Amino acid sequence: MTRHATIILLLALLIVSCKDSKNTTKSVATVYYGGDILTMVGDTPEYKEALVERAGKIEFVGASNKAMEVAGPGHKMTDLNGQTLLPGFIDGHAHFAAFSAQAIGAQILPPPDAEANNIESLIEILKTWNTPENRSLTGWIFGMGFDDSVLEDKRFPTKHDLDKVTTEHPIMLIHISGHFAVVNSKGLDEIGYNASTKDPEGGIIRRENGNEPNGVLEELAAIPHMLKVIHPASNEAEDIFFKAGQDLALSYGYTTAQEGRAMQNHNILANAAEQGKIKLDVVSYIDYLFTDQFMDSKWYGTSYTNHYRIGGMKLTLDGSPQGRTAWRTQPYLIPPEGTSKDYAGYPAIPNDSVVQSIYETGFKNNWQILTHANGDAAMDQMIRTMTPIAKKYGNSNRRNVLVHGQYIREDQLDAFKELNIIGSFFPLHTFYWGDWHKQIIGDSLGNKISPMRTAINKGLKVTIHTDAPVALPNLMRMVGISVERKSRSGQVIGAHEKLTPYEALKGITVWSAYQHFEEQTKGTLEAGKLADMVILDKNPLKVSEENIKNILVNTTIKEGQVVYQKP
Repeated sequence: MTRHATIILLLALLIVSCKDSKNTTKSVATVYYGGDILTMVGDTPEYKEALVERAGKIEFVGASNKAMEVAGPGHKMTDLNGQTLLPGFIDGHAHFAAFSAQAIGAQILPPPDAEANNIESLIEILKTWNTPENRSLTGWIFGMGFDDSVLEDKRFPTKHDLDKVTTEHPIMLIHISGHFAVVNSKGLDEIGYNASTKDPEGGIIRRENGNEPNGVLEELAAIPHMLKVIHPASNEAEDIFFKAGQDLALSYGYTTAQEGRAMQNHNILANAAEQGKIKLDVVSYIDYLFTDQFMDSKWYGTSYTNHYRIGGMKLTLDGSPQGRTAWRTQPYLIPPEGTSKDYAGYPAIPNDSVVQSIYETGFKNNWQILTHANGDAAMDQMIRTMTPIAKKYGNSNRRNVLVHGQYIREDQLDAFKELNIIGSFFPLHTFYWGDWHKQIIGDSLGNKISPMRTAINKGLKVTIHTDAPVALPNLMRMVGISVERKSRSGQVIGAHEKLTPYEALKGITVWSAYQHFEEQTKGTLEAGKLADMVILDKNPLKVSEENIKNILVNTTIKEGQVVYQKP
């Protein structure tokens, strides 16, 4: 062999060696041991001694000696040091694209999440946040999460309150329900609302002095403008927003997040996916008004592209129960200011034929449909308009979802069972607004919000959700409150509707994976599934009920990679 040929052979062997070395690196296993490994498999808790992860998937879960054998030579060891390993968390319903605005905007949540307990404190928080750097992100001063039911003033702020912050720059505050906004005088000018502006269908511009807008906007008078206000004003701002929202989700153990009402913000998520910025899986449900724009795209389907996909369609039939825009069959005991004694909320889409045609589009295209309905009148509309469409097109394994359902009646639970509807409930309401619900709908009905136990007993498939940024995306707080069902004042809101700690964990793991058609790859710690996992500082099944909500996420792992580590 010539010297030249020898050199070529050696180079070839070196290249092969490097490739083999890379392949070996990729296939190195990690063994997790030394703590509670809770698989979430089955109807009762199941613990294993060790888990083997390799190349982003779970290769083995079981006895330690077998795990070492499966892991093979050169594996890594991760000692849990008494912590608890669980499947990664999947929120049954949230608005991931808005996590960023919650993370970045003025912190106007009431205690215990922030310090906005009266309108005076709101004004001071906004003044502090009002810097050129912050305003440059969107062009507005904004914050998310004020709650009139908790504010000492017991009212909405108005443009007059916000004008005390500034009249030079526009301001928007978004209500904790996500269904109202308040803007200052400059904000009204920017939106284009004045005394001659008519209320849009499904929305109300609150008035004063005859017909002059007072700054408070309800439902579809607010929501389209909210999305524009919290939209990043530049590519640089978009990067800042996305990172802040994603970091917030990862810190609470999310490995799969939902964007539960995607509109123009789909473009932000798609751009982030194209640029490889998404570290967890994000599934969007497109608002029915935008399906023509986004459903017929590469993003729609059951598989992710760079951790992003469109899962189906979203339809909203009414508003917020705590904001008293949920559409009921009975009047609220305390109607909003300026309304009559028989006020019972109102529909987002008054015409049943319109709702039925939207359902027909979804069924005909085999889109999974998420329907927001809080009041029993809205759920009556959902049932009577979906039922003929389900009969026409068939209803097997569609996994359509009722989102929220706070004021659901028992007969409606039976109807949803017949329609194969998954109930994604929001038991955080029992803490945040349990006391308020009892005031506005009565003690008896107030104890029936988020009726998890009744739904399970009737055979419905269920999940639980944070609806973040309506509440912080704190999934362990949600698990704890689903078990406790205690209000801010310490009252138990419907003790008969409590979940067990194990059921509450199922609500954000295996049950939620099923809701999203992902039970084959997520939701439990089993061989062959994605190594999506969380490490908690304590075991939710081994602490007292009242301490579950205080459990912390120490580590979030997405497909074998640590994407969050508690400082």
